[in-house]
Amino acid sequence: MAKSNYITRAGWNVLDQELKYLWKDERPKVTQAVSDAAAMGDRSENAEYIYGKRRLREIDRRVRFLSKRLEVLQIVDYNPKQEGKVFFGAWIELENEEGEIKRYRIVGCDEFDPAKNWISIDSPVARALIGKQIDDEVRVETPAGKILLYVNNIWYEK
Repeated sequence: MAKSNYITRAGWNVLDQELKYLWKDERPKVTQAVSDAAAMGDRSENAEYIYGKRRLREIDRRVRFLSKRLEVLQIVDYNPKQEGKVFFGAWIELENEEGEIKRYRIVGCDEFDPAKNWISIDSPVARALIGKQIDDEVRVETPAGKILLYVNNIWYEK
């Protein structure tokens, strides 16, 4: 399945800040450390040099990824027309058949975070919830089997 290119404004800002930090702060420091380590002589057994070069490759790889990804991402801002229905960026309170209540936020694949209960727009649960309203029943096919969820509440950060 292809990744969606949607992201919240806050998520885009986080990725942009990471790119700026890596390019303007981290990379120059590591480059200087590698230069200093190289000046010490034998590079084949110089741990600082070897580690620094490895870290530079990691930074460059991440910078390339972030640069390309930020170009294609589409920021989705809150729209008052979304009220009452589940769309991108929504917080949803769901209840399962056992009465357990959980809250989730639908975000882009670049910002999902299980610790914060942020789920990707590409996940089966999020796809099943799009367009639903309060009191709707949602059947979701998960790897563990089919589950039935009830939409108790929907809200957006403005």
